[in-house]
Amino acid sequence: MIINEKIKASEVRLTGPDGEDMGIVSRDEALALAKKLKVDLVCTSLMSSPPPCKLTPRGSAKQEALQAKQGERRKEKPAAVKEIRLTPQIEDHDYVTKRRQAEKLLSSGHAVQLVVRLQGSKEGHQAKELLERLVKDLSAAGTKETGIQVSGKQAAVKLRAI
Repeated sequence: MIINEKIKASEVRLTGPDGEDMGIVSRDEALALAKKLKVDLVCTSLMSSPPPCKLTPRGSAKQEALQAKQGERRKEKPAAVKEIRLTPQIEDHDYVTKRRQAEKLLSSGHAVQLVVRLQGSKEGHQAKELLERLVKDLSAAGTKETGIQVSGKQAAVKLRAI
């Protein structure tokens, strides 16, 4: 982003602070107008001749560039997988708490891995029912990424945000 005196072109296509087209003016004229109005002269593209420039409020061009950069960085980062652990014999209040916790994580864009720890070999069916119930209750906030996997000492399912 090129601002004010850093613009090297002798002439620029100027757009006013309210979006009105001011035509092609010299760089010095555009800078004088920017100083008079107490705004920044920002070059929007270097690919054309004369380069298009616009008058923007002081500091807003840098702020917009910073926000765009942060937005790109946020999009690049993959969704973190958060794990929520449960037991097959969960009380109703605890179930509601864990469901609410999962909803909150899903709504903030994270993926959630629901894991039910198994103590005995007979708890597998109970754990699978619990996970099916949770997946059904969380269907508004997230979708199943993997099926319910029961193996050894745990049963797990992964949900991703909608």
